[in-house]
Amino acid sequence: MLLEVLERPRRVLDLGTGDGVLLALVRSRWPDVEAVGVDFSATMLEAARARFDGIDAVTIVEHDLDRPLPALGSFDAVVSSFAIHHLTDARKRALYGEVAACLEPGGRFANLEHVSSPTEHLHHEFMVALGKDPDDEDPSNQLAALDLQLEWLRALGFVDVDCFWKWRELALMVGGKPAR
Repeated sequence: MLLEVLERPRRVLDLGTGDGVLLALVRSRWPDVEAVGVDFSATMLEAARARFDGIDAVTIVEHDLDRPLPALGSFDAVVSSFAIHHLTDARKRALYGEVAACLEPGGRFANLEHVSSPTEHLHHEFMVALGKDPDDEDPSNQLAALDLQLEWLRALGFVDVDCFWKWRELALMVGGKPAR
């Protein structure tokens, strides 16, 4: 689903790349795409670098998303998968602004993310549906409501902002940078 919302990109940034699985998926569709993945975990960085060893078109950068993005150039697409929900709401919103700044006109941001449930009951049902004890919440989660995040994207100037897919607390948020 995430790849379906992207036009054929020339250059892609993956926020919180982990072991590089999302970048590998992007490159399986568009093998000539230039890609940059950022992550802070030494274990994940090592795995991503091993995955793309010998592929000059992929660069893996150590970076903590709690800090402003480093100068990495501009991108046709910025993607992320289950990374941004660990940030505070203020940092999420600031990061979305940084994404807007590094997107080329007409580029897209696609964020597959863990969002908050509107009620505690629905959160409980989500945890049960995952086969998890509702008391075993990941303490690093800092979930924000889907509608709030879509509102942030619109306020930052993204266009065609929408939730393209949702299942309980999992959502694919997409927004574009206006074309020239």
